[in-house]
Amino acid sequence: MTAELVRGQNHPLSQVRLEIRVSAGRPVMAVATLGDESGKVPGVEWVAHPGVPTLPGLEVSRQAAADHRLAVDLDAVSAAVHRVSVLLALPTGVGGPVSFGSVAAPFVAVTGLDGTEVATYTITGLDAESAVIALELYRRQGAWKVRAVGQGYAGGLAELLTDQGLTQAHRLAAGINDAVVQGLARSVQAPPRTADGDRSRQAAASALGPDQSGSPYGTQGTQGGAGPYGATQNPQGPSAPGYPAGATPADPDATQPTPPTAGGPIDYSHPRRQNAAPPPPPPTAPPARPGEPARPVAGDATGWSMEERLYNQVWGMFEDLARSTAAYRSAVDFADTRMEKELDQVLSDPRSRMGGQGDAAREAAQAKHVQLVDQAREALDRDLVQLGAEADVVEPALPAAYARWDNPVWHAYRVPMEMPMAVRLGDLHLPESDPLRIPMLVRLPLERGLWIDSGRSGLSDGSFADSHELRRLAMESAVAHTARLLAVHPADEFTVHVVDPAGSGARELAPLVQSGVLAAPPAVGAAGVAAVLGRLTERVDLVQMAVRGGMADSLPPGFDTAQQLLVVNDFPHGFDDRAVTQLRYLADEGPGVGVHLMMVADREDADSYGPLLDPLWRALLRLTPVAEDHLADPWVGHAWTYEPSLVPPGSQVLQQVLAQVAAARAKY
Repeated sequence: MTAELVRGQNHPLSQVRLEIRVSAGRPVMAVATLGDESGKVPGVEWVAHPGVPTLPGLEVSRQAAADHRLAVDLDAVSAAVHRVSVLLALPTGVGGPVSFGSVAAPFVAVTGLDGTEVATYTITGLDAESAVIALELYRRQGAWKVRAVGQGYAGGLAELLTDQGLTQAHRLAAGINDAVVQGLARSVQAPPRTADGDRSRQAAASALGPDQSGSPYGTQGTQGGAGPYGATQNPQGPSAPGYPAGATPADPDATQPTPPTAGGPIDYSHPRRQNAAPPPPPPTAPPARPGEPARPVAGDATGWSMEERLYNQVWGMFEDLARSTAAYRSAVDFADTRMEKELDQVLSDPRSRMGGQGDAAREAAQAKHVQLVDQAREALDRDLVQLGAEADVVEPALPAAYARWDNPVWHAYRVPMEMPMAVRLGDLHLPESDPLRIPMLVRLPLERGLWIDSGRSGLSDGSFADSHELRRLAMESAVAHTARLLAVHPADEFTVHVVDPAGSGARELAPLVQSGVLAAPPAVGAAGVAAVLGRLTERVDLVQMAVRGGMADSLPPGFDTAQQLLVVNDFPHGFDDRAVTQLRYLADEGPGVGVHLMMVADREDADSYGPLLDPLWRALLRLTPVAEDHLADPWVGHAWTYEPSLVPPGSQVLQQVLAQVAAARAKY
């Protein structure tokens, strides 16, 4: 399965002999640098470029070209090498473009020797930069990984090499450019076409409102149509990220961008990307008989993997249920309005108010109303039967990240090697659709924190009058969410911190504490709160400064690059004004640098802060420990009922999964 990386994301490498293929649409120079343990390039002899194209374990192209193929043998590089960076730069003095903002977005693919893609990355967001670190291969604890970097430099290759610690950067950059301009290097053959041809990926997602009471799924990415995955990309829209592969300039059928003319528009299309949809799923069920509805199958959606097809299929089920219910409610409203109008007409005529004529008119209006409502209900029931049949085959086929805790897939659980597309946080349903449930999937990495509401506000079930019971259920829900997040991430890519100032959640936190999956025991007291918040706040500041200064590779040795989750119980107990300010800062700035927040709190407990905390609550996705219809869908106006995904009573699946996670983490 190909990993389509975004900026900052990494992926483990299972092979050591690799090819790195670059497609940029316009001629670019490809350079590779070797870095030591601190990420610095000690000297020019650690740089492979068109003038010196080969180093031990590394070979680059010999001239500027629109397409490159770099060969890497990680076993052959020196033991002192801990990082291999792939750099792209625009040549100067040849009359070509002077910045990446005026050319198509470069595309980089890491492949095996057989051409099978391991990871891909489309470098977006460049403007005035004329040189960029595309990606890097780095050694960590004896294993190699690839990271998508995308760090651009407006000062060109010289500034980039200077930033990597090379003292002769300007002289070397000038020499590389001169060699290219003078044509001292030979041409390099274009990469061969891959078997699956051009492709572009559709991301199934939707945009639901950012307000806490108006969105079941948060606000991740570009807004589009309604869907169950947070506000990510529109599944059919132009904002869906592409994952091109295959066609190159050597292909006669490849679509090439038209060079911009003077004063004319710039073609921003990728040279190897077409607008074709992903291939349809292969048939897995016999065709239905004439007159019968199509038999549902798991993975009946577009996508490049079963995980993506199931993700898109669940989104389609959510959208179908939203549309069918909206049509039913609209038909009922129309029937009510029509009956009221007909009754008004009858009552407006004094001659028909009394007697048999008026009674007959009223009965006819009511009969027509019943007929219209019954027709609408019949259509809705037909759709619900079809959706229910689809849910019956999809639910057992879901991977662990998408599955309920009672799904048998958890009994075969193994710690994953890469992060999934999304994670399940619960189920959604509407009053008309009971007992049909749609999985609530949220894209990863999380772009909003989570708030498990332990208060009674908004709850309609009178059986939960005991506030202590609600707090216990909220903490159990938070533990289940935390365990799932730990389980779906690779062992070394997710770290959990817990703050429990009064120790009130000790019983519910026991599975996490006893399994040893936490970074440290839960922090207690005001001092513990201050220490944890101080460390995470400092981490956010440090990473932000490194990224903004183009020094992401200069983080301190031993710096934990994993995603961080802070679980806060019983807020605001144990929090002073400084701690509250730090918590707000983490909620706002943390997700952008991999620090996420999960709060278990009753908003009424923090009333003394007044409107100061309103931005905090709005920044978090509100979930409840019991079923509640608080997730509004502005697309069709539904209020979806959310139910948390909890471990079945008496089940040991949570402890078994956490034990495997702890064992895998111990290896790191």
